[in-house]
Parts: sequence; C-alpha cells; structure tokens
Amino acid sequence: MTRRIISALTGIALVAAALPAVAQQPAAQPAQPSLNSRLAGDLVPTHDPVIIREGDTYHVFSTGHGKRLIETRMSTDLVNWKAGDPVFTALPAWASEAIPGSNGMWAPDISCVDGRYRLYYSVSTFGSNRSAIGLATSKTLDRASPDYGWRDEGMVVMSTKDDDYNAIDPNFIIDRDGRHWLTLGSFWSGIKLFELDPATGKPMGPKATPISSARRPAPAGGPAPVEAPFIIDHGGYYWLMVSYDYCCKGVNSTYYTVIGRSKTITGPYLGKDGSKLMEGGGTIFLRADLQEQQRWRGPGHAGWLHDEDGRDYVVYHAYDKQADGAPTLRIAPVTWGADGWPVAQY
Repeated sequence: MTRRIISALTGIALVAAALPAVAQQPAAQPAQPSLNSRLAGDLVPTHDPVIIREGDTYHVFSTGHGKRLIETRMSTDLVNWKAGDPVFTALPAWASEAIPGSNGMWAPDISCVDGRYRLYYSVSTFGSNRSAIGLATSKTLDRASPDYGWRDEGMVVMSTKDDDYNAIDPNFIIDRDGRHWLTLGSFWSGIKLFELDPATGKPMGPKATPISSARRPAPAGGPAPVEAPFIIDHGGYYWLMVSYDYCCKGVNSTYYTVIGRSKTITGPYLGKDGSKLMEGGGTIFLRADLQEQQRWRGPGHAGWLHDEDGRDYVVYHAYDKQADGAPTLRIAPVTWGADGWPVAQY
C-alpha cells in the first residue's frame, strides 16, 4: 500500500514538472501618498502663496495683515514647513498715503533678477480698485546672512476708480527675448500685462498702456470674477493660469483655476478646446474636491516652481472644511501629458 501511494505521488510530481510554469502576477503596489497628504508643520494661514528656492531651502510668501505683512514659510524638503518672521511689520508711507484704510499686503510674487530678489505685492481694500502694487528687493532670502534685508522700491502700478482694471495680484516674468513683464488684475475688465523697464522693475513709462489677456464677460454692472494671474514658459508656449469665481469665503469659496496657452506672451491664450481666456474660457487645472469628499474647497491663486531637478510644482491655497475653512498651503507636482498639457497631481 505504501509503495502504491509513493508511486502515485511520484507520477503527479512528474506530470506537474512537465507542465508549463504559471507566471506569478506581482503584488499590486500600494499607491504612493500625495505630496499634499504629507505636508506638515505651519500650513495655516496661507493665502495667495508663491514659492521659490534658494540653495537648499524652499521659501513660500503669502498674504499678510496687521503687523505680519507678507507671511513667510521655509522648508528643506517641500514637506515640513516652518513659519518665519513677516517681511514687514508696517506699510511703507507711500502705500498708506496712496491707499487709505489698507492694513495688508496681498498676493506677493517672488523672483530673482540679476542676483537680487524682487518681491512684488498688492495694497488695496476689499472690493475696491483703488489699489497699488509695490516692490521690495533683497540680495538674499537667508535671514542669517549679513546681506539680508528688504529695501522698499516704492510704487510700481496704481489703479483708481477711473481705471477699468484693478492693480492687485502681480506676477513677474522675463520672456524668451529678455523683455520684462508684470501681469496683474482682478475683476473689473480682467487681467492686464505691463512691460517693465529691466533696470527698475517698473513700467516703461508713466502712461504705459496695459495689454488685456483674460476676462470674464458679464452684464453691465455685474461681477466678472477673474484674478490671480501667473505666467509660465514651457515647451514653446506661454501658459497663463487664472482663478475664476470667489475666494475668501471659507468653505463657501467657489474658486477654481483654469489655464490657457499662447505662442506669444501677449496672447491670445486658449484652452485645450480652443476656448479663449478673453471670453471666460480655458481648461480647468485645479478644482475643489468632489462632492462626496467635500474637504478642500476653493483651490486657487496658483503659483509655480520649476525645481533644480527639472520637476514642476504648483503651489496654491485651499479652504479646509475639517478646520473651519482655514486657508491652507497646498503643493502638487505637475506632469506634462502626451498632449503637451499640464496635469496637477493633487
């Protein structure tokens, strides 16, 4: 009996050995947590952020009020963030005189030009287009350096009730021909573009005529919510990001960000479907969580980082429903699809 069992088992083994091997499917790899899900530290309050890297340190600048005029945050890994001292503790005298009642510096923009950092910022009051953009410069962002210190360079652009635009939300860019530009704007007749004098960082002349690049058509007297422009140079195109609808309402904010591209910096900027940003078109780039999630509301006022390793990131704020609608720092890697369009991995 024992011999029969052994013989049978041996036969089964020989048959199994003769059969082709069945390929083993690799175990599914767990999805990697997103950068946004790993952000930690001083993330609140962050409103209208921009980001830049100096050496091994990333710096985020954002809107500030009272004695904290331009909030600052630093990180060495893009994940763990620590709040720093504000850029200013009081408005420059020219700003207080030009914009009575203002107590904040809004929507900064940071760049490095010829070895000196340029920080553009807005001074305004809510709902008014009596607004101004100012400029401060510093040789370094490192507060431990003896070269650190922000110098007030004064007013850059001002708008009044007699203008059809609002001089807030600045963004600076140098085009491929070496020309300097400042895009800006909120509501009114939309987003404008000014050419700058490279030496001063200010418009070429006192009566410089702005170029229109995005707007939201509306009935006379009706709201036309488009703001927070940011221009990126990539792949032979200039890409214009703007935020549509309403910020600053906590979880009730309806902000979202669209993008369009143009072969020239002055436009016209078109969405993937050919829709014109000058007609309220574009392609959605950042939007709120789906209804079944409901956490991150009103993502917008996007900035951009092209890092030293060639990777791209979009930085923005969103309102956290799990924290009473607090405006919170968000950062997402950006990939470029086969169609040449950017996709935020948020």
